[in-house]
Amino acid sequence: MMLPTHVLSGMALALPLLVVAPEFAPVGLVAGFLGGLAPDLDMYFGHRKTLHYPVYYSVLAAVAVPVTLAAPSTVTIAMALFFLGAALHCVADVFGGGLELRPWEGTSERAVYDHLRGEWIAPRRTVGYDGSPADLLLMGVFAVPLLAVLDGPLWLVVLGTALVGAVYTLTRRHLAALAPIVVRALPSTVHPYVPARYRSEGRGQ
Repeated sequence: MMLPTHVLSGMALALPLLVVAPEFAPVGLVAGFLGGLAPDLDMYFGHRKTLHYPVYYSVLAAVAVPVTLAAPSTVTIAMALFFLGAALHCVADVFGGGLELRPWEGTSERAVYDHLRGEWIAPRRTVGYDGSPADLLLMGVFAVPLLAVLDGPLWLVVLGTALVGAVYTLTRRHLAALAPIVVRALPSTVHPYVPARYRSEGRGQ
């Protein structure tokens, strides 16, 4: 799934705080956003492996949530929402497309790396691929309630993120065609640092 879907889903996890503990809602929303963002910081170095931990993030979230319920504070809520957002991100990627430049071709059987078992989890393709119409729809499911209840800077963050997601969806297939052209125009010394899916024009791994 695309990054806007991940970060908005992380924020949506914090929505109950607006009712049960509104004083902690801002930190929870920000932590959920950052948790949804963090795994994709490996985009250009071992994507969906280096910082994607579907099992370990889930375990940390399972520990952090009861701790937070027992002793709610800014720190515990931030940790719980961060780990929940990161875990949701990594698990959700399994239901998208494979790790390839053109995931709609279905040539990759790598969705997310499972560090516990030491193997790749195959993509389920339930949501198609990152930037697919189904992915955009899912992003909207998270964005609409956030836009309905938030205001101020966080509302602008949600709106801006949703707009980025919409533009990405509209240009996703064009970007896939453009990427190999851009890579070929780069100096050869840079090529070893470019992910293989861009150098191979996205066909397979």
